[in-house]
Amino acid sequence: MASTVRKTFIFSLLSLLYLFSIVASHQHRHPLDPLTPSEFNLVRTIIENSYSGSNHSLTFHYVGLDDPDKQTTLSWVSNPNTTLAPPRRAFVITRLDKDTHEIIVDLSTNSIISDQIYHGHGYPLLTSNEQVAALQLPMTYPPFVESVKRRGLNLSDVVCSTSIVGWFGEAETSRILKIPCFYIDGTVNLYMRPLEGITVVVDIDEMKITGYYDRFRVPVPKAGGTDYRASEQKPPFSPQLRTLATMQPDGPGFEIDGHTIRWADWAFHLGFDVRAGPIISLASIYDLEQQKFRQVMYRGHISELFVPYMDPTEEWYYKTYFDAGEFGFGQSAVSLEPFADCPAHAVFMDGYFAGQDGKPIKISNVFCIFEKYAGNVMWRHTEIGIPGKVIREVRPDVSLVVRMVSTVGNYDYILDWEFKPSGSIKVGVGLSGVLEVKGVSYTHTDQIKQDLYGTLLAENTIGVYHDHFLTYHLDLDVDGVSNSFVKSNLETKRVTDNISPRKSYWTVVSKTAKTEADARIQLGLKPAELVVVNPNKRTKVGNHIGYSLIPGSATSPLLSDDDYPQIRGAFTKYNVWVTPYNKSEKWAGGLYMDRSRGDDTLAIWSLRNRAIENKDIVLWYTMGFHHVPCQEDFPIMPTLTGGFELRPTNFFERNPVLKTKPHKNVYWPNCTTTRT
Repeated sequence: MASTVRKTFIFSLLSLLYLFSIVASHQHRHPLDPLTPSEFNLVRTIIENSYSGSNHSLTFHYVGLDDPDKQTTLSWVSNPNTTLAPPRRAFVITRLDKDTHEIIVDLSTNSIISDQIYHGHGYPLLTSNEQVAALQLPMTYPPFVESVKRRGLNLSDVVCSTSIVGWFGEAETSRILKIPCFYIDGTVNLYMRPLEGITVVVDIDEMKITGYYDRFRVPVPKAGGTDYRASEQKPPFSPQLRTLATMQPDGPGFEIDGHTIRWADWAFHLGFDVRAGPIISLASIYDLEQQKFRQVMYRGHISELFVPYMDPTEEWYYKTYFDAGEFGFGQSAVSLEPFADCPAHAVFMDGYFAGQDGKPIKISNVFCIFEKYAGNVMWRHTEIGIPGKVIREVRPDVSLVVRMVSTVGNYDYILDWEFKPSGSIKVGVGLSGVLEVKGVSYTHTDQIKQDLYGTLLAENTIGVYHDHFLTYHLDLDVDGVSNSFVKSNLETKRVTDNISPRKSYWTVVSKTAKTEADARIQLGLKPAELVVVNPNKRTKVGNHIGYSLIPGSATSPLLSDDDYPQIRGAFTKYNVWVTPYNKSEKWAGGLYMDRSRGDDTLAIWSLRNRAIENKDIVLWYTMGFHHVPCQEDFPIMPTLTGGFELRPTNFFERNPVLKTKPHKNVYWPNCTTTRT
């Protein structure tokens, strides 16, 4: 009894110490800062203590900042020394006795203020621990061991991965994974050597194999030429590229204060989330003419990434991934390599998330921040029209980049947020890594007499056709919270009144979207300018101030609307959606993506057709890639890039970088521009 009392006292004392440290730090902490390691531990302690005395298996699947009230946050940002900060809370998703719990923990009062069981469809983010446990099960499963033996392979050279199974109309679902396996004899490029024909089904709540099939055998693709490590490459070699380096003799031009970054005229907040990865908040730019910071974006992040493969056969049809909601972009983030992932002058930041046991896990160097100059031009003009004069003015284009890399299985996603002095925000995505391939019996295209749903890349190796759709949540607050969305179509007009020998011209016909239905757009059908404006503010000459969305290539899904993966990914049907701000509407595919049914998505929310004119609105943009693999993608992909831009449109009175000073030339000793 004395021992129990002592333990209770010690626990209470530790809790009080946690509480005092948290309260003290809250006085100076930004309300949008991600949870700290001590806060993760405090959340874990509070929740575990609430279930103390039970033998239940408690697992943590999401622990993140519970978004504070937006208006309270904006008030605090305007007057941080006089305005009370919003309550510091954590939003937690756990699994307990096969139930999903949604818990809100108040870190200021050391208490749980809400604990509700979710009764809808779908399951939370998969944890790394349960995936690792699941992929080890086949190694001791006799039917699988026998299948490997029949193929003449060594079990010690077999490794496995995990694959979600989606939803295909089943009335009842459970938390299951399918386990694809690979052969690594002779290479570390495991994805190039699949064991085709085998299906292993694992119930991850029970952590046991519940289904097994070995339907056919085809040759395992050869290992030769698949290893991508520099140490394994054989002659001949490509000519070695000359070493390049960017120097900053005056040091970095940006400042980092906690999670707030200031550079040139920009200021913004950088957070890390286990599901979204990087979150950019409170981006504002200083207007030299108005002598003040002006709002641009309250929050921007990846909301979902939909990757459906186009092979409908038994072993492949279910491979329709939602990488953010099922695996977590933040959970899948990797440490960045200095001098390779990021230039020599980059500054790095760490990130933290809660593991399955609730304890904080650190990802070192999860972000890098650096100034980029790639020889581009910000603006220039040469004037030779003035007699006796040649006038030339040029300004180099330098920008600030925030980068993270997320490795979700075989693919590496390089995520960039790039801030430009002109006021533009460019969002870039690079796709690299290795393809997910299918083993076949064919060694030459002449042998193929049927649709193999992909490209023959090497002997016995098919690169399966697939898509990548990245949906971004962009809560723009253009010079204030109340905004509107304007579609300006470029329309051809005929010259009808004999004022000109011309027959036609084009002009701009603008329309303000009044409801969500008005704002949905499939890009590529007609040319248009897409602008989020502040209808309450104008420039001196009368234009509504705004920011344009400059899309990347127009890519839309090709799956039929009634196909189960597309029902779940219906938010990709339109490239552009606009919704009124709603704190709970963050994830385009719904809060519970694993085995979801498409009944809690952006496409469903938008059916309410809410008013969006002169409101606090959110812009959703989906960029995409239809990937037809080619031999240059084998055995590892050169980076494929895409992106979009948010560009000021009548936001400033004139070119905001007109007064940018020319850069000073830096001359290094013992260097010359003359080639020898």
